[in-house]
Amino acid sequence: MPCGYSSFARFLLLPWCPVVKPAFRKIFKVRVRGAENIPNGSFIVASNHRSHLDPPVLNSVFPEPLHFLAKEELFKNPVLGFILKHARAIPVRRGSGDVEVLELSLELLHRGCSICIFPEGTRAKPGEFLKPKLGVGLLAVRSGSTILPVYINGTDKVLPKGGRFPSFGVSVEVVIGKPKSYRGLQDNIKAYRKVAVDIMDSIKELASC
Repeated sequence: MPCGYSSFARFLLLPWCPVVKPAFRKIFKVRVRGAENIPNGSFIVASNHRSHLDPPVLNSVFPEPLHFLAKEELFKNPVLGFILKHARAIPVRRGSGDVEVLELSLELLHRGCSICIFPEGTRAKPGEFLKPKLGVGLLAVRSGSTILPVYINGTDKVLPKGGRFPSFGVSVEVVIGKPKSYRGLQDNIKAYRKVAVDIMDSIKELASC
């Protein structure tokens, strides 16, 4: 699977990116800190997660669109599922060790694509952080890719859990941390857990910056 888009996305979505991205940031009052930390080449964005608005916010910030790991249930909605299908989203079965998804993610990284994973696995309550899943640690260790910790603040106020329509009176802040690397670690569960916790701690630290 290449990093490229479907024909629909390439001809009908991508041409609008130069216009849509800045417009999106302006409408949702997205402010960015640490953009200079974005590395060249492929990398893994590891971000906290509190709203369905998080993926489009991140895509409005990064120069190249990211591959997102998204829960499988989102693809069942006809409209949203269609959009996700053409926006580089990868369906993940919640609660299962989806080996195929992990293998696909590793393949994408090795091909030079960048992906985004939410270590918490689901949306947290406002102001809270959840215990990270092992998946982000596995990807970091096995791929040897650069990890970019990111903290998003405000999306849970713009589009809270259970909300259907966004509120435009609140600003959103995206804080991009320093790149991290976990190359050379042993390939085992203990290492995955240690790395996952370290990445989550890095995200929490950005919240206090």
